[in-house]
Amino acid sequence: MVSPGPVVKAHAEIATDCFACHVPWRGAAAGLCIDCHKPPDIGLRTTKGASLKAKGTVKASFHQDLIEQDCMACHSDHQGPRLTRHSRKTFSHGLLKEATRDKCASCHAAPKDTMHRNLKGECSQCHKPQAWKPATFDHDKYFVLDRDHDASCVTCHKGNDYSRYTCYGCHEHTPQNVRDEHLEEGIQNFENCVECHRSADEEPRRPAGRGKRERD
Repeated sequence: MVSPGPVVKAHAEIATDCFACHVPWRGAAAGLCIDCHKPPDIGLRTTKGASLKAKGTVKASFHQDLIEQDCMACHSDHQGPRLTRHSRKTFSHGLLKEATRDKCASCHAAPKDTMHRNLKGECSQCHKPQAWKPATFDHDKYFVLDRDHDASCVTCHKGNDYSRYTCYGCHEHTPQNVRDEHLEEGIQNFENCVECHRSADEEPRRPAGRGKRERD
């Protein structure tokens, strides 16, 4: 018999009780794992009910939402050489039940940075379950960064607040000349520039009920 190494520290008290985890001639069995480890408590509490507090991290209960309770797919009860390392899996969101898979906030804390603070919608609009970065945010859906508008983020988004923008960060877009030009044409609501202007190269889109205007 080949030992895959000493058992993990938490299993020290059952180190000599092989059948606590193993079925004769078949190896470790997930069904035996959950005799001690209750899926909703994994990572949060010990088998004796004591709370597990990890400094600087927040853990979520998700094992009960896995499609298949196959503990050995991700975990080993032994340290040292893993003779079957090639067959082990890293965590994949595909292991979760479909009803849970898209509920990001059930496991992940909502981001508190200025970019996300006031956003509405689903995480999957910009992020993929394989990795949080890079995001797939499509700036062209809001404003096309062409010609002179291919500027750095801080030109339009001040103070790292990506939930807001300003067009007064460069060239002739001063508050006074924008105000004068729009009032001359009877346009009162001119603070939300991208409502009409989506690109440096396209004709401005007039709000409903107004005629076509000349380009700025």
